[in-house]
Amino acid sequence: MISTKFAATWACLVFLLTAGCKIEYSFTGTTIDYNVTQTFSVANFFNDSGGGPANMGQLFTEELKDYFQRNTQLELIQNGGDLQLSGAITKYTITPQATVSNPNSNQPDRAGQMRITIGVEVDFVNLNNEEENSKRPYSFFQDYDPRTTSLLQVETELVEVIFENIIQDVFTSTVANW
Repeated sequence: MISTKFAATWACLVFLLTAGCKIEYSFTGTTIDYNVTQTFSVANFFNDSGGGPANMGQLFTEELKDYFQRNTQLELIQNGGDLQLSGAITKYTITPQATVSNPNSNQPDRAGQMRITIGVEVDFVNLNNEEENSKRPYSFFQDYDPRTTSLLQVETELVEVIFENIIQDVFTSTVANW
């Protein structure tokens, strides 16, 4: 049986240890101090890759805004936020990954797998903590089988999956500090 004196001492110790913490915890793992950082802004990302769907820059910009709004308590403002994200899509490539040959045919080897790779450079500015500012590239890829589907059939879905992964990486490296 625990004495009430011991329990009161333990409760005071736990309170003192946790009361001095300035970083708030959330279920998304962010380390944002909402007393200091209250807003974020996202500049339009442009497609500087020379490839991909025509709306790719706008799609990335909107998905990035949505992700931050869903996973933080920050208010989205047009520009000048406490946290600022900007950049460009710098890479969009489609490359063969595996070849398939047909030994009973005079046909040349064909691609058995194709890979879409997208690279995005993100400039992150934290007006309240300049040590967290960064400019870095993010990249992700998805494969598809050109023997069973065409690029036109899967491109939109694959770009969305790639963007989801890049945006999660951006989020964790900026506001989750992983």
